[in-house]
Amino acid sequence: MAIVRDAAQTYYATGGTHGSYQYIPLSEIIDSFAATYVGKGKLCENVVLNDVTFHAIRGLQELSYDTIKSTKDWEVEIPSTLVLVMPLDYINYVKLSWSDSNGIERIIYPTSKTSNPLNITESVEANWGGFTTTGGTTQDLVSTESSDTNASYSGNTASDIGSVDADNVDDLYGSLSGGRYGIDPQHAQANGSFFIDESAGKFHFSSNISGKTVVLRYISDGLAATSSTNQSIDLTSSLVPKLAEEAIYKHILYGVLLARKDSPAGLLAQIKKERFAETRKAKLRLSNIKLEELTQVLRGGSKIIKH
Repeated sequence: MAIVRDAAQTYYATGGTHGSYQYIPLSEIIDSFAATYVGKGKLCENVVLNDVTFHAIRGLQELSYDTIKSTKDWEVEIPSTLVLVMPLDYINYVKLSWSDSNGIERIIYPTSKTSNPLNITESVEANWGGFTTTGGTTQDLVSTESSDTNASYSGNTASDIGSVDADNVDDLYGSLSGGRYGIDPQHAQANGSFFIDESAGKFHFSSNISGKTVVLRYISDGLAATSSTNQSIDLTSSLVPKLAEEAIYKHILYGVLLARKDSPAGLLAQIKKERFAETRKAKLRLSNIKLEELTQVLRGGSKIIKH
């Protein structure tokens, strides 16, 4: 519930968690749902609390992927190995960029033209394509951390446009105006590139990213663990924006009723529509669109660009 728990003087004077009033713990949502929907004569009659907790966790996870602003930030300097391990709670990345000397983030684009395949060190027999055998038995295949393909990608000496003077850039690239036939737009940039080794859980960067400060924005599922040793879910520390509170309720209600064999089809259809409507409403609320800011952006559409 929307209850101010701390006195204003305590909130402003101490270095506590500021801005926490916009969130509500998942544990409170579970308690409120149980008090409202669970009980004799209610929609979720004879429903156990464990079922409510399960669907509350699943609802928070689903909303975290595209509705709730649950992105996290990493700022890290890329070592000479050009490898970055995925964060512990990584689900998917939003954006990768590196910050220049002016603090401007330059987007690093992914490349789909390379990978880090398994490097088989055993020699291949030319006559039948198998591996070298010893005593009639195939030797164990040994893999290394980096393949030859990845080594060539990492060793590529790409030019770093971020450290080149603007006049020099014009001298280097200006003479090519109109002469870049067949250029692929996804490669028409000099900020560097990366690819993801999903099997190893690592990001691999091009050589011009070495030593740069990279900012990784990624999606998590919004769940908090009790500690690093005990990996159970802390429902009190798992926070839900109050603008999406009703959407969580509808996710729990639909999940609980769907799991019951005697739920009327008409009721399920109604709850499903309400869940969709509340999720859409939460997404619009959390998009945080301000009319003045949107108007300022649209003013740029009236500018006349001379060619």
